[in-house]
Amino acid sequence: MIPHFDSTLDSFRKFRDATLESVRNSTPDSFRKLRRRVPRSSRVKLAVAAGSLAALAGVSAGVAAGTAPSAPAAATSRAASVHAAVHGAAPEANPARRSAGTQLASNSAVQAPAAAHKPAAPAKPAAPAKPATPAKPAAPAAPAKPAAPAKPAAPAAPAAPAKPAAPAPPPQPWTFYDSVTPTAIPSGQNVATYATGPYAANQSEVAGRGHIIWIDVYGTDYNASALDVEPSDATPAQAADWAYNRLRLHPHGLAHIYTMISEWPQVQQACSWLPASMQARIRWWIADPTGVPHLVPGSQATQWYWGQNYDISTAAPDF
Repeated sequence: MIPHFDSTLDSFRKFRDATLESVRNSTPDSFRKLRRRVPRSSRVKLAVAAGSLAALAGVSAGVAAGTAPSAPAAATSRAASVHAAVHGAAPEANPARRSAGTQLASNSAVQAPAAAHKPAAPAKPAAPAKPATPAKPAAPAAPAKPAAPAKPAAPAAPAAPAKPAAPAPPPQPWTFYDSVTPTAIPSGQNVATYATGPYAANQSEVAGRGHIIWIDVYGTDYNASALDVEPSDATPAQAADWAYNRLRLHPHGLAHIYTMISEWPQVQQACSWLPASMQARIRWWIADPTGVPHLVPGSQATQWYWGQNYDISTAAPDF
């Protein structure tokens, strides 16, 4: 639709509708009277104007409604109806003029749609888009700064050397008791008692005691751990023989020999023929009853106390 025809077209529609309504309501007599009063030349002009007006109405209606080309024909038919109503049913005195007026109306009606449907001028091609300006390449990123090398860990302080264990106290001399009556020895003490001879004791008499040293008085019991060498018991010669047999029977054992300090040199002389390995395993138990605890030099045990019920000796750790 063409925008600036809107108001004119609307006014024309109103005029058209009013005219057609007046024509419908009029009688043939009215048209005849009107016909006699209007001169012929005026009637022709009126018919032409009416036809043109009807054609214009049809074109405007077609343009407004966007209808098919049948709208001009309808407009022409309406113009003919108006013409007939004005001039009556009788034939015209000048058919050529009527034909010319009708042809004019038809030509106007046909040309109007053609103008209305005139193809629009082709749109101008859009100007080609300007090529986009290439983006500037991004500046290269600055290289990352190398991380500072980690500081080496401080060396751990050397562990304090473990304190050496306190040395074990050196072995100390120990005490033991001997008696012909073992039951007379205080309980819990180390005991030396007789395995042979008239004062031999049994195991029950030394029960509950500490370390037990069994004494042989004849030089014949090689399982006894000590030999008593004195005038009423074994002789120095028997002492050497006993030591030899005992050490052969107990290769890892010891041979304890008891004697008086006065007779000790003689017994040592008797045992001098023994192999050195056997002599090294002899332990000397020397009687020196001073009443005071002590060790006779060169001995491994010293009997320093003689009592009525028992005697007391002090022994070196290796006795």
